[in-house]
Amino acid sequence: MSPNRTRTDDHRPGAEIPAAAETTGATEPLAAAERGAVGRAGTERVGGVRGRWGFLATAYTLLVLIIGTNLPTPLYRGYQAAFGFSALTVTLIFAAYVAVLIPSLLVLGPLSDAIGRRRVLLPAVGVAALASLVFALAQGTGWLYAARMLQGLAVGAATGALTAALTELEPRGDRRRAALVSTVLSVGGIGLGPLVGGLLAQYLPAPRVLPFVVEIVLLVPAAMAALPEAGHPAGSPARTAWRPRRPQLPAAVRPAFATSGMATLLAFAVVGLFLTLVPTYVTTLSHSGNLLLAGAAVALMLACSAVAQLAGYGRPARGLSITGLPLLAAGLVLLAVAGSVSSLALLLVATGIAGAGQGLVFLGGLSAVNHAAPPRRRADVVSSFYVVAYLGVGVPVIGVGFLATSLGLLVAVRYFAAAVAALCLFVLIVLTVRGHRAGR
Repeated sequence: MSPNRTRTDDHRPGAEIPAAAETTGATEPLAAAERGAVGRAGTERVGGVRGRWGFLATAYTLLVLIIGTNLPTPLYRGYQAAFGFSALTVTLIFAAYVAVLIPSLLVLGPLSDAIGRRRVLLPAVGVAALASLVFALAQGTGWLYAARMLQGLAVGAATGALTAALTELEPRGDRRRAALVSTVLSVGGIGLGPLVGGLLAQYLPAPRVLPFVVEIVLLVPAAMAALPEAGHPAGSPARTAWRPRRPQLPAAVRPAFATSGMATLLAFAVVGLFLTLVPTYVTTLSHSGNLLLAGAAVALMLACSAVAQLAGYGRPARGLSITGLPLLAAGLVLLAVAGSVSSLALLLVATGIAGAGQGLVFLGGLSAVNHAAPPRRRADVVSSFYVVAYLGVGVPVIGVGFLATSLGLLVAVRYFAAAVAALCLFVLIVLTVRGHRAGR
């Protein structure tokens, strides 16, 4: 089968969607991979050195944008100390990003198909630079809310244009390779963001300024070099009327979506916990304020998620979920135990197990939903799936922040872990019973 075509009668998990949509644990550009950008077959490629340069420049832009959105992860504890806010406020600042990201993806994501990639991308990069500037100049909590909202707007608008451009500029016309590059960059950006932010803040001066100055500097060549083909290059797909995505669920999809959506929401709730409060959890258990260590824990979780997804690629969807849910539950239990016994080593083990479980649950859920969705409604169904994933990232962690403010972080994480682990086992039972009934 040609890499530029996808069989719709193939019932292997993920057969109907690009590799990137299946193998990413990233929270920012997931929805972009399922848009028509990755689904265009037969598009003439921009050849030669110019095409290769455009592909690399676009990949660089996507990576830098995703890194920038995750630079603040290890810095939240420092902001708490500087501005005097609670763990609940940390989670609300993070949720502000998600609250803007979702409508931005749905409304602005398809816009580049109508007006051209550059006309969407350049303003989006400018908004991302403005967000970093707001972070660098932050004098209070309101600045952080504003910066995160600007980041959500920028990423939601840019990822549609960037994933489309990666497909159109891939030198050999291999759209699955373009989708895989998008996946690697997304996961890499989410993992590198906390690492870079922690490294710069820990070992160089101006810890709450320098990381964002570096991001602005990195965005300058992104704005200048990305998409060198002007406006609408020859061979690009014809522009279409702008139509915002509307998440919808046909009746036939709802049973599969109910279990897959719940499992995915739980999996991404764990991602949200790691991106907001786990860095502080790490520094508390390690009795060290090292910001690089805090960022490394987040990177480890995402790395294990990505490896698990790559290892599970092509396996039956239900089997992936049935394997991933107990791993996710076990990782959460160990995370809570690590806090009780103050063991950093156990926390790192828990991080790896939870990351692997998260990756398998996400891959299984996405594959099941794609298989159940009618071909003509697949984009709307997958949009709904990603909305659930983003809600999982941004909403449950607010409850953890509330508990942390009232009871302390270690107790809050313990309650969160117990609740999510119990729900994971409940969904596991439902999937198992449904599988036995289907096999009769």
